[in-house]
This record gives sequence, C-alpha cells and structure tokens, in this order.
Amino acid sequence: TRKSLDRPAHKVSMLLLCHALAIAVVQIVIFSESWAFAKNINFYNVRPPLDPTPFPNSFKCFTCENAGDNYNCNRWAEDKWCPQNTQYCLTVHHFTSHGRSTSITKKCASRSECHFVGCHHSRDSEHTECRSCCEGMICNVELPTNHTNAVFAVMHAQRTSGSSAPTPYLPVLAWVFVLPLL
Repeated sequence: TRKSLDRPAHKVSMLLLCHALAIAVVQIVIFSESWAFAKNINFYNVRPPLDPTPFPNSFKCFTCENAGDNYNCNRWAEDKWCPQNTQYCLTVHHFTSHGRSTSITKKCASRSECHFVGCHHSRDSEHTECRSCCEGMICNVELPTNHTNAVFAVMHAQRTSGSSAPTPYLPVLAWVFVLPLL
C-alpha cells in the first residue's frame, strides 16, 4: 500500500514540474520574440506623430549645435517642430584627416541654407567640413563624410517599410507543446 500512497504524490510532483516547464517555455518564447522584433527596428522609417501638427507639411529634424559626436547629437536633440519658413534638415560635419568628428551641427534649414552642400578640405587646419541637406521627417540621422553622401536629398515619393505585421508562429508553437502538459 505504500506504493499506492506514493503515486498521487508522484503525479502531483510531475504536474507541478510540467506546469513550471510550461511557464518557462512561454516566457522564453515571449522574450525571444521581443528580442527578434527589437533587432528589426527600422530607425529610418520614422512615422509622423499622431498629435496635431502646427501647420500643413510640418516636419522635425535632429537638432544640435557643435556636438562632439553623432550619437550625442541625435540622442539629446530637442523634439520640436521646424519653423514654417524651413523645408529641409541641414547637417554640418567637421572632422579630422583621420575621420574623428570634431563638431556636428544639425538644424532645420531653408532652401538658401542648403545651397552649398558637399565636402571642403581645409589644408591649413587639416580638417574637412561636409554639409548635407535632406527633406522629410527626421531625415538627418547619419553624418555626411564624403562627396557621395554630402548631398541635397529631396524625397519625391514616400518611403514604405519593407516589414510586414509580425507572424504569430512562436506563440502558436509554444501552445502546441504546452497544452498537452497542462
């Protein structure tokens, strides 16, 4: 009769073990799916905010003055709408002959401020200045570093994201394995 008393305890232990395993599998699926989505974030496909805009065709740019590097410029940029008399985002990048940034300025700009784009090397100071302008919501993420990307980029068509809605295959797969355990 001792064996018959141990069987219910063994079943309860197995049930608790299966339940704990099921919870662990679900948590792993949730965390792994969140990580998979996070690595696929497209920072270049910024969508306009849902809050009201101050005027038609409003836009924002990353803005900073004499920042030491691009990360800090973008990270601490003030989140505000560009003035109505501007249409573009201007980036001015100063860097050494070794490519180290010395000064970054980003701001909202008019067409006349975007007239001189490109790179200019100063032989006296061994520094290069590259200027670029772009049109669009927060389009000035990157820094101009050469004649290829120190340009006046005007958008003629709206960009679309190549991504689609997330597929629910991981949660479905988890439940296929978890359901029999419960």
